[in-house]
Amino acid sequence: MHLSLPAPVAPIAAHELLIFLLQIGLLLLLALTLGQLARRFGMPAVVGELFVGVVLGPSFLAHVAPDVSAWLFPQDGAQFHLLDAVGQIGVILLVGITGIHMDMGLVRRRGATAAGVSLGGLIVPLAFGIGAGFLLPASLVPDGTETLVFALFLGVAMCVSAIPVIAKTLMDMGLLHRNVGQLTLTAGMIDDAFGWLMLSVVSAMATTGLRAGNVALSVAYLAAVLVFAFVVGRPLVRHAFRLVSRGTDPGPSVATAAVLILLASAGTHAVGLEAVFGAFICGVLIGNTKGVDPARLAPLRSVVLYVFAPIFFATAGLRMDMTSLADPMVLLAGLAVLAVAIIGKFVGAYAGARASRLNRWEALALGAGLNARGVIEVVVAMVGLRLGILSVEVYTIVILVAIVTSLMAPPILRWAMARVEQTAEEELRESEQLSWATGQPQTDTSEHI
Repeated sequence: MHLSLPAPVAPIAAHELLIFLLQIGLLLLLALTLGQLARRFGMPAVVGELFVGVVLGPSFLAHVAPDVSAWLFPQDGAQFHLLDAVGQIGVILLVGITGIHMDMGLVRRRGATAAGVSLGGLIVPLAFGIGAGFLLPASLVPDGTETLVFALFLGVAMCVSAIPVIAKTLMDMGLLHRNVGQLTLTAGMIDDAFGWLMLSVVSAMATTGLRAGNVALSVAYLAAVLVFAFVVGRPLVRHAFRLVSRGTDPGPSVATAAVLILLASAGTHAVGLEAVFGAFICGVLIGNTKGVDPARLAPLRSVVLYVFAPIFFATAGLRMDMTSLADPMVLLAGLAVLAVAIIGKFVGAYAGARASRLNRWEALALGAGLNARGVIEVVVAMVGLRLGILSVEVYTIVILVAIVTSLMAPPILRWAMARVEQTAEEELRESEQLSWATGQPQTDTSEHI
């Protein structure tokens, strides 16, 4: 008896491979070029990297040179998914590295502060967004979509923060070691965890209706992930790095970190939570495990920050189409939603920070950092478009909010942080993170204090 074996899957066709290689090469080249140009104008590189996708996507190239656009970026799902796959690896590893940089000692000492900032940065923009959803013209709400579902979805889109954009901005500006930077990431992660949970709830309302069982299951999975990370993940990370750190070659440590981050992201994605949540938790475990030398992971940081992350941010812009803003009604609605988004996040985060006894400059910096929506809001908008909750016009408005808020964050952050004195603890943390950039073990920190 002969077993019938499945036919081997054909490799990627020559033309599709050529297009993919050209796409990756061109996106990376322009992302690095415009990223450096953005830095010359005092902005973080991520601003230029996001702009690449806008230039090469339907917002510009498709109108200026439609034939070139159709050949270089064909409207083929399989071809686009190749870019998406590379971009997803980039954002997962970027968020993992962000977690490695997290100072959990600070989080434990100032957890109440982060929670206060996060609470203000959630409730106020969520309420403002829901209110805006009820006030927008009915013509912008898709047929068949309940106004309550539309308003709730818009509220969710207004309250999220973009951890990848915030992380890259803080890294580019050299603020990740500052207490405000650490608090921004911590509060942003709380915002995003709540945002993804609310997104699943509103999506369920749009498809199968609101069911208490679905909400309870999502909360249970979230709690289970945290317990698993503490009970199983922490000793697993410690033993894994103990095995690969015996030699002098940093390669095994780099590979181990990448494997753990990717598998952790797969785990949270499998239970219906966002993949970046697992990557962040795994990064925190790696960064706060004794025996892990940050200098050995410097090659991973370089590859992610200068190859994968720029490709991810450039790819995100390819799905944006800003030409619909030419309609005056859409433009006015967009400006109104943009104002609601900015005011809501700033007021909420500022109030939460001041209530947590931070000074006004720290509160302003936190508001600016959490105001950056970036590609996370793009992901939320794409979900709304796919489910039919958002019209194309409102989808474009949400994309506008994502871009403008990401552009606003750096100058306000720089202005506010120039008035916040750096502490000895922050200088020590900076010297520790310097070993990442140089790849050299830290031997003496006294000269940085």
